[in-house]
Amino acid sequence: MEQISFASQLLQYTITGITVGSIYAMVAIGFNIIYNVTEAINFAQGEFVMLGGLIMVFLQVTLNIPLVLSFPLTIVVVTVVGILLDRLAIRPIREPSVLSMIIATIGAAFFIKGAAMFIWGKDPFDLPPFSGRNPIAFYGAVVQPQSLWVVGFLVAVVITLTLFFDRTILGKALRACAVNPNASSLVGMNVKYMILLSFAMSAAIGAVGGIVITPISLMEYDRGAMLAVKGFAACVLGGMGSFPGAIMGGLIIGLIESLGAGLISSGYKDAFALLVLLFVLFLKPSGLLGSVEISRIRKF
Repeated sequence: MEQISFASQLLQYTITGITVGSIYAMVAIGFNIIYNVTEAINFAQGEFVMLGGLIMVFLQVTLNIPLVLSFPLTIVVVTVVGILLDRLAIRPIREPSVLSMIIATIGAAFFIKGAAMFIWGKDPFDLPPFSGRNPIAFYGAVVQPQSLWVVGFLVAVVITLTLFFDRTILGKALRACAVNPNASSLVGMNVKYMILLSFAMSAAIGAVGGIVITPISLMEYDRGAMLAVKGFAACVLGGMGSFPGAIMGGLIIGLIESLGAGLISSGYKDAFALLVLLFVLFLKPSGLLGSVEISRIRKF
């Protein structure tokens, strides 16, 4: 009985880790979209996730807008925030460097966090799950229906981005600007527009992550910073610029957190993942799927 109970607990921790890791993977993908075009790290990426959850709560719970309408409307609003971030924080920099863009995104993250605290306050907010709260029994473990939505949306994001980058002219243009912006500009591509598009896409993906995770873990104004740290850790663990690496890194960090918290101590949940990250970087600084020289764009 003890062995069966332990196996059930292990399965439960694994399910929880995959769920949380899927959110980290979405954050990491958002990081990589901007990194591949600008080589800068957008430290406001976690704020997109936070805004996605809080705006969805406002539209669906406060205004009673149906899910089918509030979901895309939330994505649109957060996408506009991403566009404004590029227009107001990145575009005004006369001679943008990687460091100056990183500093600009950090400042934007503090501004968005402060604005969210002013609008929503400091209390956490809940969101009704998409398919109810009746758990699904699975070999002694319990699966929340919302967890299936989280994993499902990660798969949907991966498939959508794969088709976008491989099958559309705009996606191929974005990849070309990422590889060589100067050459792309010479053949008539608008590099500034591609940077704007990368911020819009990363904001939209962050909004999706915030919407689907809020029914499970609640959402509050200061969640963005830790989500950004975990998403960045997933990027580095998988390899900066690698989309498959972002997915792998996010899932690995989520599993390590869940297993470490369940089997050892929840007080060191954040430390476990970061220790593994440091260990991997010590052995392979480019990350699990990164090359020695990190390329600026990679396919799914």
